[in-house]
Amino acid sequence: MAARAAIVTGASSGIGLAIARMLTEEAYGVTMAARRPEKLQAAVDGLAADGFDVHGVPAALSEESEIQKVVAAHRERYGRLDVLVNNAGVGIGAPVGDIQTKHLDMQLDVNVRSIVLFYRECIPMLKESAAEHSNTLVVNTASISGKRAEAWLSVYSATKHAVVGWTEAMNKELGSSGIKSTALCPAFVDTPMTDFVKGQVKAEDMIRPEDISEAVRYLLRTSPACVVPEMMFVRPGDAI
Repeated sequence: MAARAAIVTGASSGIGLAIARMLTEEAYGVTMAARRPEKLQAAVDGLAADGFDVHGVPAALSEESEIQKVVAAHRERYGRLDVLVNNAGVGIGAPVGDIQTKHLDMQLDVNVRSIVLFYRECIPMLKESAAEHSNTLVVNTASISGKRAEAWLSVYSATKHAVVGWTEAMNKELGSSGIKSTALCPAFVDTPMTDFVKGQVKAEDMIRPEDISEAVRYLLRTSPACVVPEMMFVRPGDAI
């Protein structure tokens, strides 16, 4: 059994898959969760073929019971949790007069509510890990839209501002017990989620998923005395 273990949500592609691969390279056992079973299984099979300790749990993370299923499956397989990566997210743009309630609810449920529920469900394992080595890490994928609001992406921006605020609150609440939280705030990353804008910004000009995963690798190496509350990732020349 792995000496340390992690959960990564939204792990079937993009940032989540890059972070999952990095964690396996660092000898973590990883539970990978995502909504689409076939896509998730392909990602799991790819890492397993390279000899890494991973397993997949398909789950619709807008549902409380599905989040509980992921945590229970992880606990059964690994029995511990040293890193939690709340990466799953959804963005649906619309002018304010055209916002559909179902799209509003979906973004609130996945981008904010699921993060709160994952903390709640994982807190016993996180505290056990922190009691052992005082360097337990939770990574919450926000967005540069969580630092500077975007028109048309107003609901998405609001949810990502909430992720940044939640992360700050968790550091104040849990930091003294050895649980550190970091909000990742990237601009456009070359993933399927940014396909909608690739007519205006070329994929090769976007931030790479590996840029984000390498930043998380750095967080793993910081001492218990160092907390990084948030990290911003922008393209050259972009204003903050």
